[in-house]
Amino acid sequence: MSSTHDAFDIRPATHDDYDDVVEIASQTWDGDDYLQYVYHDWLDGDNKCTLVADIDGRVAGIAQLVMLSPYEAWGQGLRVAPAHRGKGISEAITYDLFDWAREEGAVVSRAMVFSWNQAGLGQSRSTGYDPVAQFRWFHPEPARAPVSDRVRHDPDAAWVYWTASDARDTLGGLALSMDESWALQELTRELLHRAGEDTAVFTVTDDDGTHGFSYRSRTFEREEDGETETWAEYGVAAWDDVETARTLIEALAADAADIGADRTRILVPETARHVSDGAFIRANIGDESDFVVAADLTADYRT
Repeated sequence: MSSTHDAFDIRPATHDDYDDVVEIASQTWDGDDYLQYVYHDWLDGDNKCTLVADIDGRVAGIAQLVMLSPYEAWGQGLRVAPAHRGKGISEAITYDLFDWAREEGAVVSRAMVFSWNQAGLGQSRSTGYDPVAQFRWFHPEPARAPVSDRVRHDPDAAWVYWTASDARDTLGGLALSMDESWALQELTRELLHRAGEDTAVFTVTDDDGTHGFSYRSRTFEREEDGETETWAEYGVAAWDDVETARTLIEALAADAADIGADRTRILVPETARHVSDGAFIRANIGDESDFVVAADLTADYRT
């Protein structure tokens, strides 16, 4: 997929663009950007499209869309070189990616923006994305400990709890993908059953029913200060009350320890109740929230 504009061309990214991408990444967030670490992997595999804006043979902007399901696309890595901002590059790349996603069958494209990233928030709104959800991370320390007998592993009970929970309403039905890092998609019964088979599902249940759940979305390795750490990631956590929260988070911390993880991150809804429950049980809550935005690809987004 490619297109021509007055000041630049949009074309598929190539491995030869790596040095230009690294240069753009070095000017993003004081150089604390992840693109240089994942770029080559981005170009491999199916169900994804990575485009760049080309000015005189140099990369001036980049972004990617990934298909998370037959109807959901996920946008990431939108960057424009400082010297070329204000030329319409972000809109052009975004709309060409939307065209690609529509051809793949997507009816929605979503993306995540850090709450502190004013430029990213404004940019996403200007290209047709609307806010749909807000979440925060918990980072309890992995810890081997006895797990309450209230903790079970029932994907169907987790699904029924989720469909009636305020967490689902707050998050717009979204939770972490098991295939793509930093990506959210609709949480389905099928995804929970997949987690039950491939990773783990956790439900907190007593004689009165199910009161909370979570699932392990994936594990991954990250280098910190020259050392490689293993992270356990949990796609969402939801609960009725603070004691259920404590039981659930302790079970996740024990699971992380059992699989040899050094650190954890758990996605939770950004509500006063969920976040303050996390503070009360000392779940090591993140400092700031993140936003999820979505674009309706059935609309005429170029008008």
